Amino acid sequence: MESLQPISGIWAIVAGAVKVTGIFTVLMLTIAYTTLAERKISAWIQDRHGPNRAGPLGLLQPIADGIKNFLKEETLPATAARFFFVLAPMMVLFPSLVTFAVIPIAAPLPTPVGVVDMIIADVPIGILYVMAFSSLAVYGVVLGGWASNNKYAFLGGLRASAQMVSYEVALGLSLITVLMLAGNVTLPEIIWQQQQLGMWFAFPLSLGFLLFVISAFAETNRLPFDMPEAESELVTGYHTEYSAMKFSAYMIGEFGHMVTASALMATLFLGGWDLPGTWDNAFWYQGQLISGFAADGSVIMANPAVWKTLATLAGFVAKTSFFLVLYIWIRWTLPRFRYDQVMALGWKVMLPTSLAYLMLIALTILVLDEVGVAWGFGYGLALTAVSTVCTIAFVFFVDRGRTITGAAAQRAQRVEIKTIPQPAPAGD
Repeated sequence: MESLQPISGIWAIVAGAVKVTGIFTVLMLTIAYTTLAERKISAWIQDRHGPNRAGPLGLLQPIADGIKNFLKEETLPATAARFFFVLAPMMVLFPSLVTFAVIPIAAPLPTPVGVVDMIIADVPIGILYVMAFSSLAVYGVVLGGWASNNKYAFLGGLRASAQMVSYEVALGLSLITVLMLAGNVTLPEIIWQQQQLGMWFAFPLSLGFLLFVISAFAETNRLPFDMPEAESELVTGYHTEYSAMKFSAYMIGEFGHMVTASALMATLFLGGWDLPGTWDNAFWYQGQLISGFAADGSVIMANPAVWKTLATLAGFVAKTSFFLVLYIWIRWTLPRFRYDQVMALGWKVMLPTSLAYLMLIALTILVLDEVGVAWGFGYGLALTAVSTVCTIAFVFFVDRGRTITGAAAQRAQRVEIKTIPQPAPAGD
């Protein structure tokens, strides 16, 4: 007989240890095989073979790469600051792994000793925890560039800090719209509010979704925002002097941030583990696991099941995988921006747009609350209409062919074509 009470006592400690071990192991495997996915997808885009030698279909390539990095010779520049040179990769790797602890991955799992929440730490600061730790990675990038005592590496570190400051503001402002709509900063509560609204926040906050995705690309230093490691300009940027596992730590950190950012976007805007319908709704309310409220305000008890946990876990994995493929697809499709274009997009387009959108959404929420629109599908439709207009205006009018449509798009100018008279044939 399964208990519908939260797991407690020694079983809570056991469940916590199992979740930490399991999620960390799966996360590391996901990071490893995301590198293989990137190489396979890029090969498909470029019409060539990807890795296909290590194991069947190249599936053992990440393991071969890991062994190679462990066995490679470690190098240390003679003029480098040794302590900080070694510390920098750790400062990039650590935040990319611990931020996943507050992201719920599936519906609660019922067991004979209680219900297990499929999240490592449901801390009350939630998304603030993610933002705080994810922002620490840039210190490792800057420190690695400075400690290398190499001009190219140092320029890469400076670019990373400038880019982080430029896009962290727009990312935070776009995130505030989610927090205003959900009324809470914990990620399980944000998922619950999307369930109660009857639609995912990607629809009523479509422009915020778009701004968040663009900012997340810039925060993870992925193309077209890979200014800190632009190979054609800075060799490889901030990690030019690194080799073996120190270099691998930077790569693990980058792909770890990709996985975390993808999971975060899926949670904030695509309902996280929530799937269409109300069959999987589950949330703790006054010590009870409920699926919603009846018309008279009474609670409707949830009916958790193992198959629901597995189904919602598969949904969460599918949504996260969608954003990971998007990361890879864009990297191998779009060209790199110039540095001045990156800064112009961040300060002249993203910042004012996100600030104006934040104020408009706040005003819309205030109006809807004042006129008495109940929280639900109609509430979401009203916000969707406002956000759709804003998104269309941003994509087609605000940029005016400067950044989003590419650097080569210029305003058409009429050129008068003059006819050059041809010489007359000889003898005429």
